[in-house]
Amino acid sequence: MTIAFSNFSGLDLAALPSLAKGEARTVRARQVLATDLSLVGYGHFVDDFALAETTIVPWPLKGSRPLVPGTGIEGGVVEDVFVMERRGQTLHAVNHAVGRSYLTGWFEDPPRASEAYAARDVSRLYTHEANYHPDGGQIFFPRTLTPFVALLAKPGDDVTPEDFVAFLFDGTRGVHIDPGVWHQPVFPLADRAIFDNRQGRVHACVSVDFVREFGAYVEVPLGGIRE
Repeated sequence: MTIAFSNFSGLDLAALPSLAKGEARTVRARQVLATDLSLVGYGHFVDDFALAETTIVPWPLKGSRPLVPGTGIEGGVVEDVFVMERRGQTLHAVNHAVGRSYLTGWFEDPPRASEAYAARDVSRLYTHEANYHPDGGQIFFPRTLTPFVALLAKPGDDVTPEDFVAFLFDGTRGVHIDPGVWHQPVFPLADRAIFDNRQGRVHACVSVDFVREFGAYVEVPLGGIRE
């Protein structure tokens, strides 16, 4: 499958606003430990990728007549690996299930971050957008017990940067992100990690651009829970 680079928000990645120059602000996501209770409204744990089911949303109706039972969900799911990789001071992701790659964040002031130099601080990451899938949920399951952070916000098109929560997973379990829940590809606490990924084949995406809409980057904490 050919891998195409995707920039859902359409932000000009060659002309990013600078944090150091005060051209954008940061909103630090609140970090919480992922538990059955804390994930309510966002998704749920996955203990066995092979047995886990991905929620698929029936095709939306425009009139009063109902869908014929069993239809509107026949697009099914698609699955393959999702690879997250630190490249210098940037983080990249490749979704082999849908043939797309993404630049998901920066470890330095975004316009100055370089793939040629090592990141000095990997305890946090700046990201500029998030998206949700109205057609279905998505499962991320770490292949090598790599701890990771899932940046999530509850459904609603009036979302703001302040709505996002950074859920810390210890790597022994995966996550099913519910349909309509805002997210980024998950952020591994490692230089590189491979996740099993299963999601709706339709792959509809709705995006929010933190920089263009709110003049901000979301700062994602990548580490232990702060007391």
